[in-house]
Amino acid sequence: MVRSPLTIKSIRSVAPLLDRVLVQRLKPNTKTASGIFLPTSATSSPLPEATVVAVGPGAPNSKGDIVPLSVKAGDRVLLPGWGGNSIKVGDEEYHLFKDAEILAKITE
Repeated sequence: MVRSPLTIKSIRSVAPLLDRVLVQRLKPNTKTASGIFLPTSATSSPLPEATVVAVGPGAPNSKGDIVPLSVKAGDRVLLPGWGGNSIKVGDEEYHLFKDAEILAKITE
C-alpha cells in the first residue's frame, strides 16, 4: 500500500516533537554548468544533503533528563537514502527524521 505524503498549509504549523528534526532536501540540478538539461531519470533520486528547518526539544533518557539534539535550524546535514516521513506544504516537500538517523552535520 503506497501512502501519499501528508499535506499541510503552512510549514509554521509543524513543530517537531521529542528528538525529531524537520528538514528540506536540496533539489538536484536539472541543468549542467554548460546549459544542458538533464532528464528526470538522471535527477530522480533524492540528494542526501538537506537543510534543517526546525527541531524538537529533545527526548528523555533513562534517567528522565532531556537530551538536546545534535543539530539546530539552519544546519546542513547528510541524510540516509531511506527513512523519514514526508510532509507536503504547497509545492515544497519536507521530511521528519529522528536525530539519531541523521548521518552527519556539514560544517564549512
